[in-house]
Amino acid sequence: MIEKTLIIIKPDGMEHADRIISYYQKAGMIIIANKTVRVDRAFAEKHYAATDEQILGMGNKTIQASKDSGQYEKMKKIFKTEEPRKIGMKLRKWLIKFITSAPVAAFVLEGDNAIKRARKITGFTDPAKADKGTIRGDLGRDSIVKANAEGRPVMNLVHASGDRKEAERELALWFPELKG
Repeated sequence: MIEKTLIIIKPDGMEHADRIISYYQKAGMIIIANKTVRVDRAFAEKHYAATDEQILGMGNKTIQASKDSGQYEKMKKIFKTEEPRKIGMKLRKWLIKFITSAPVAAFVLEGDNAIKRARKITGFTDPAKADKGTIRGDLGRDSIVKANAEGRPVMNLVHASGDRKEAERELALWFPELKG
């Protein structure tokens, strides 16, 4: 099934933009729209609107990463909580601050099962745990644990829409001219 999906090269990925784009193109996906922009806070808040499920997911990934690395007690002190929802909300604030810190590149990719394929090419959220052969696994230099210790979101180079509903919402936000 031919689909469209959104890819954002975050501020920390901009120096690798050409390499990042080539990962998707080598997988047979086509760029049908793109732009480089400096995102303002209001727009970033719309992008990171985050459902309750996404907020919980971010919090739970952070908790699990801190447990896996033996840094759970440190994580509790940094976030001042053990509640996944509160941790996820703090991460959302950090993400908004990060995406507004410098220009980003946004792309609409089209291809067969583009959403799922783009997610696979992008790689696991935590670059330290991402598989080699993925963008985050090959180019990433960060980890959730390091980011937590420094009070910031994990710098993982790229955002890729997670599912069809998220892709549709994000495409309408970033590229309203493609509606229809």
